[in-house]
Amino acid sequence: MSDSPRFAVLGFGNMGRALVRGVLKAGLTPPENVTVTARTPARLSAAATEFGVQTTSNNRAAVDSADVVVLAIKPQNLEAVADEIRGAVRPDQLVVSILAGKATDAIGALLKDGADDPPLPVIRVMPNIPVMVDAGCSPYARGPHATDEHVKIVEALLGSVGETAEVPEHLMDAVTGLSGSGPAYVYMMIEALTDGGVKMGLPRDVSIKLAAQTIYGAALVVKETGLHPAILRDQVTTPGGTAIAAISDLEENGLRPMLISAVVTATQRSSELSGA
Repeated sequence: MSDSPRFAVLGFGNMGRALVRGVLKAGLTPPENVTVTARTPARLSAAATEFGVQTTSNNRAAVDSADVVVLAIKPQNLEAVADEIRGAVRPDQLVVSILAGKATDAIGALLKDGADDPPLPVIRVMPNIPVMVDAGCSPYARGPHATDEHVKIVEALLGSVGETAEVPEHLMDAVTGLSGSGPAYVYMMIEALTDGGVKMGLPRDVSIKLAAQTIYGAALVVKETGLHPAILRDQVTTPGGTAIAAISDLEENGLRPMLISAVVTATQRSSELSGA
């Protein structure tokens, strides 16, 4: 693969846009080497205007000229897109998939023109919505035919929009349940904290600012110190104080088991979607 590989990013939704920005931010290739596809002229125009990339509504044409093919589409659209590009994807290309519940071997088989065709290198990625602000968590799993060179490309791409880690593919459903779906849980927490502040008399704009910054700051302390969350929690609580009173209430109302259950439920649903 050349020093300036050509990218085809199929799909320009929130994730597609973030990954295009990541490709360019990481310096993996110049804008003229990136081709974006989308269903609507408006999205194609937005991609060209914002990033100066090439655009087309023809997925097969984009794939033909690419070294790296990024599947930034919705899982329910995979078969339709696969029908368009089947046989155009080559073994010397890398396929990067962000499709939840779609295993690397299933994607490779779906894109091959025939059973006797050479295997395709596929890397499966699970980015989450904070990639939009360069604070994403995007674990990945390499398929059996992906090389270390392919992994370096993916790590540079994902590292430009947040943090990443390699995991075995059998754990990708758990990744989906925790970090992929996790922002939804946190947004509910921010909403609930905001409403609590409003109930106690704070203006809503002030309350949401305090709630969001509190969660952001607390998470940053965990990352920067490397301390176990329980240790940091103890540093906030004082005997007979406000925090320990609230923590007791949270424990009685089941916050911890509810969040654990949410991760388990989302993991199981991801497994169902993959047909595992």
